[in-house]
Amino acid sequence: MIQAKNLTKTFTRTEKKKKRVSFRAVDDISIEACDGEILGVLGPNGAGKTTLLRMLGKLMRPTGGTVTITDAAGRELTQEVEIKQSIGYLSGNTKLYKRFSAREMLSMLGEIYGMTRQETEERIARIIDILNLGAFVDNRIERLSTGQTQRVSIARCLLHSPQVYIFDEPTLGLDIISSRSIIDFMKQEKENGKTVLYSTHYMEEAEFLCDRIVMIYQGRVVAKGSPDELKEQTRTTNLRETFLKLIEDEADIQGGKR
Repeated sequence: MIQAKNLTKTFTRTEKKKKRVSFRAVDDISIEACDGEILGVLGPNGAGKTTLLRMLGKLMRPTGGTVTITDAAGRELTQEVEIKQSIGYLSGNTKLYKRFSAREMLSMLGEIYGMTRQETEERIARIIDILNLGAFVDNRIERLSTGQTQRVSIARCLLHSPQVYIFDEPTLGLDIISSRSIIDFMKQEKENGKTVLYSTHYMEEAEFLCDRIVMIYQGRVVAKGSPDELKEQTRTTNLRETFLKLIEDEADIQGGKR
């Protein structure tokens, strides 16, 4: 499980006349994602989703608040090494070693994670089967298609069998077949008792995949609940309409129209 309490991130930007202004990209957010659950993190561009996910993944230090990660036995993880080993993080900025083949890169990462050669080879064989990498696992990464490269990125996250997955726009720009492989993988890991945090702009995908959803606007949580609960709350029939209704209502509130 991963839990955030009163999480805040403040940045400073330069405006006109070189005036320095502080603003909160994430403003006092408290959420949790449980084992065996897919939690969707949705919001418009600039809402603070990526900043939130980076703090949850321990890639960015918060200005305030805490992030707690517990293993499958309920034990809180406190050591930096075990925390990193417990998380598989995927974003659009994930970098791969393009001159390596997928198999070579995964073998190298196995050494970094302290896995034996046999453990690494067995794990790679399993990942090839799960993500259907067999046709290109020995090709250099720089020669792969966008969808193939994204599946290799997920393989990198899967190698050390983390308890928590954090996926930031994992299917952006992918074809239907590649997207389905990724979605099927996340559903399977949920069934394996893993925790999945999932951010996407594809509302139909989120409605199909997520057990619960957190809607974020301008750094704040504006709604939480299952897709059905949010649709009932907003009197809408699909998650796309729900998303627009919640964001429009919040924009009106902040704009002083209500």
